[in-house]
This record gives sequence, C-alpha cells and structure tokens, in this order.
Amino acid sequence: MGNFNAESAGHNNRPIQHVHEVIGSTFIAERCKDPHNHRIAAVSGKAIPFMDSHVHNITFRTDSYDGHYHEFCGTSSPAIPVGDGRHVHFAKAYTSYADGHAHEFRLASLINDPISEC
Repeated sequence: MGNFNAESAGHNNRPIQHVHEVIGSTFIAERCKDPHNHRIAAVSGKAIPFMDSHVHNITFRTDSYDGHYHEFCGTSSPAIPVGDGRHVHFAKAYTSYADGHAHEFRLASLINDPISEC
C-alpha cells in the first residue's frame, strides 16, 4: 500500500477522515414490462487508505417502487481532484436483485468539505 498516513495524508496534507454525500438515480430497468428507476441518497463511510489516495465504502438502500427496493454495498473509486484541494469519488455497479431485476447505476459523490476555507 505504500507509505500512507490516514490521519494526515489528504490533499495539501489535510486530514482525510471525512465522508461524502452520495446522491443519484439508478438506470431504468424492465423497460418493456414495468419501466422504473430508483433514487439513492446516502453518506459514505470514512476514508480508507488506498495506494497514494483513499476510497470510501458506500452502502445504500434505494427508495421503494411498487413494493420493492434495492441495496448496494461496495467501494468508491480513489479520490478525483476537482481543484482547490477538494475531490469527489465515482462508483459504477449494479444494485441487489429484487422483484425479478437489478439496476445499473453510476454515481459521483458530492465534493468534500465544500464550504470551509482552506
């Protein structure tokens, strides 16, 4: 894993023990039978050292539609810098199988620490 200090190895040596808001929607499933998608709103787990960056565990349960929902538990991409020492994360996967189908999704986390002054 290289030499990585989880307490101080963020961008610009800022702490990385942080979380991200994660919001989005799944892709539409059952296009011919019962087309629908689901909404996602969650907060990631704390930063986990990964190579020279970090990742976050992401766990969520979608909203319900017609009596069912989907779940996901996985890991984000490493940090993607967006300037000013801040970053986002990406996730692309499939939800759990429910009501005869699963949904693909692609999410980007919201920016870390959006209002503090560096």
